[in-house]
Amino acid sequence: MLDVPTEATLGAPQLELVDLRKGYEEGGRTHVVLDGASARVSAGERVAILGPSGSGKSTLLNLISGIDRPDSGSVKIAGVDLTALTEVERTRFRRRHVGFVFQFFNLLPTLTVLENLLLPIELKGTVDDGARARARSLLERVGLVDRADTFPDRLSGGEQQRIALARALVHDPDLVLADEPTGNLDEEMAAEVSDLLADLVGGERRTLLVVTHSRPLAARMDRVLRLDHGRLVEESLA
Repeated sequence: MLDVPTEATLGAPQLELVDLRKGYEEGGRTHVVLDGASARVSAGERVAILGPSGSGKSTLLNLISGIDRPDSGSVKIAGVDLTALTEVERTRFRRRHVGFVFQFFNLLPTLTVLENLLLPIELKGTVDDGARARARSLLERVGLVDRADTFPDRLSGGEQQRIALARALVHDPDLVLADEPTGNLDEEMAAEVSDLLADLVGGERRTLLVVTHSRPLAARMDRVLRLDHGRLVEESLA
C-alpha cells in the first residue's frame, strides 16, 4: 500500500492539475465535463475559478479534494499524486491536508457550533486542549464565540457560513477549497463573508481555491481562472 505523507513530510502545498478529463454517462452518451484542464497554483496563492453553471467547477473541486477521481490526468498536492492513492488513502489525505467550505454550510444539526468545529479534528485524531483552544480562537475571529453551545438551526445563514469557514480551517489544512461560499447569501452578507474568508486564509498564508460566480469575490484573489469548454484559462478582471 502506498504510504500517505504526514504533516511533517508534506511541507508547503503546491497544486498541479495536469490534463484532467472527466465525463459522466447520461442517457447512453458520455457528457464530457472536463477536457484537458491544467493549472499550477503556488503555495500561499489565492485563486478564483469562474464559469457558468454546469461548466464543471464543482467537479473540479471534487477531483482536487480526492472525493472523486478523473478519467485521466493527475492531481498533485506538494508532489503527492492523489490519483495514485486508494479511496481510503485519499480520505486520510483530505482529512489531514484539505479544508472544504460548502455553499450550503453542511453543518450537522444535532451538534452544537463548537462540536461542529471539533468534528474535523476528531476525524483527524484526538481532540485535546490545544484543539479546543484553536476552535474557540477561530470562533472569536469570526465573531461567534458566544454561540459555541448553540445549535446551527438557531443561527442565520451568514452566521452558519462563518462557522463553516472556521470549520474548514480548524484542523490546520494546507489547502482550502471553497465551493460558492457566498452563493447562498444576500449581497451584504456575501461581502462580509468574502472579507472574512480573505482575512482568515490570507493571514495564515494558506493556499486557497475558490469556485464562485461572484466577480467581487474573484477580484480579491491573486489570480483568476475560467473554466471554458472543459479547460482552465487565465482571465483578467481589470
